[in-house]
Amino acid sequence: MIGTIANTCCIIIGSIIGAKLKKRIRPEWQGALFTAMGLASLALGFNSVCKYMPQSQYPLLFIISLSVGSLLGTTLNLSGKFDALVARLNKSKNNNNSKNNLAQGLSTGILLYCIGTLSILGPINSALLGDNTFLFTNATLDLVTSTILAATYGYGMIWAAPVLFCWQGMWYSIASLFGDVIPSALLCEMSIVGGTLIAASGLSILNIKDCRTLNLLPSLFIPALFFLLKYLYQTICS
Repeated sequence: MIGTIANTCCIIIGSIIGAKLKKRIRPEWQGALFTAMGLASLALGFNSVCKYMPQSQYPLLFIISLSVGSLLGTTLNLSGKFDALVARLNKSKNNNNSKNNLAQGLSTGILLYCIGTLSILGPINSALLGDNTFLFTNATLDLVTSTILAATYGYGMIWAAPVLFCWQGMWYSIASLFGDVIPSALLCEMSIVGGTLIAASGLSILNIKDCRTLNLLPSLFIPALFFLLKYLYQTICS
């Protein structure tokens, strides 16, 4: 859980720093920080794909996963619904009611912190492999994001931290409980797909290509579906 604890602490620290700085974070500084985070996401994503691709027993599975997952996500319009929800939450951003603004900030922050490949695959990798790389990277991203959000919404953004802890703790607990029945090949395939999605996020952060990563998120679960169907088939035939 060290990665999740670090991620939670980064949100708390970022919120405190942002609340103290308020509006003094210059736009060019924000741009520089997000450029650095985008490059880091690209590097981490490529590293994950290069690391696990040689170990893959099903080299075409990640292509199928991305194709099926993107079609499913696009059909459900996950990215559009997320954007619409954030826009609705921020609709009255200029409202003078600070309590309403804080509620909007918390809602936006929780969505940004929790809905993503790093926040799902990170706890799973931590529980099964003891690898906290994804979580530490996510912690760095959330440190920057929480600083910027707290500069607008204040100290109340700290309350997003326990929500993230519970969310990642849930995935960590699930992976720990079912770790004995999760094949290493599945984790390998999920890491390849996850690495691709993280690299796609990097492209989006850098404004190179809007990959609409949320529409790709179902791809992360296609390998699990494949292995489940494979297990059921083998069980029935045996």
